[in-house]
Amino acid sequence: MTPVDILPQASPLPQLAQQLKTTGYAILSAASVCAWAHCTLDELNAIAQSWHGMPADPYLKDGGRYRKRRHASFTFAHDVVSPVAHRAHWQPLTYNALHGGMTRWFEPMPAEVATSAPWLRLLRAFAQTAIQLHADNTAAHTPPVQCIEAHQFRIDTTDGIGRPTPEGAHRDGVDLVGVFMLHRQDIKGGETRVFDARGTTGERFTLQEPWSLLLLDDARVIHETTPIQPTQAGGYRDTLVLTAKQDTFLEEAKTAVNAPSQSQ
Repeated sequence: MTPVDILPQASPLPQLAQQLKTTGYAILSAASVCAWAHCTLDELNAIAQSWHGMPADPYLKDGGRYRKRRHASFTFAHDVVSPVAHRAHWQPLTYNALHGGMTRWFEPMPAEVATSAPWLRLLRAFAQTAIQLHADNTAAHTPPVQCIEAHQFRIDTTDGIGRPTPEGAHRDGVDLVGVFMLHRQDIKGGETRVFDARGTTGERFTLQEPWSLLLLDDARVIHETTPIQPTQAGGYRDTLVLTAKQDTFLEEAKTAVNAPSQSQ
């Protein structure tokens, strides 16, 4: 019998903040994402075109060839999103047992995407949600700076199986995580699982709608996505992952080195 995907229960946009505070995660439909980010679906789909032709991830330690990715960093302060000079991605082993402790230089996002008005509006909405989530912990006289990392991912099935989260169930060591589903092409699997970090409760569902969004309070929940398999040749899964951390990038000192030359 073919497994039936469990579709997620999306939250109405006006209930987003309360849903995050209550359960530690929330899901928005594509229509709600457009309203949240003040973007049209056509503008978001134009951004998604940059997922084609991405370079392979050279750091996979499981020997796989299934992940393509790019990376970029930004700050949000005084209601302005600003690109940051290209920098490495670094996580401690505490949060990534497979790839933690590695200084990983990924190819940058295309400049025409990273500086486009729809993209900056999307990041602004994400940063404002992160600020709202932790507003009770922020001094009123000190506007927080949000340090945002953006990860473009394509997981393909060229070798039969692709693993969206090869590190397993995890937290990212940030304040807020956003996982945007962009496209599923000829695949099965890819079920997302969200668990209470301090208990045994959890939910599972399969993100399918292009530009639907899963938001995660990283201090309260852990998450993973199951492997994907092709239903026809050439299957893949495209996602955008955003993370926000107040005032500093994760272990920023670990990446305070000169970037190697990057091909543009």
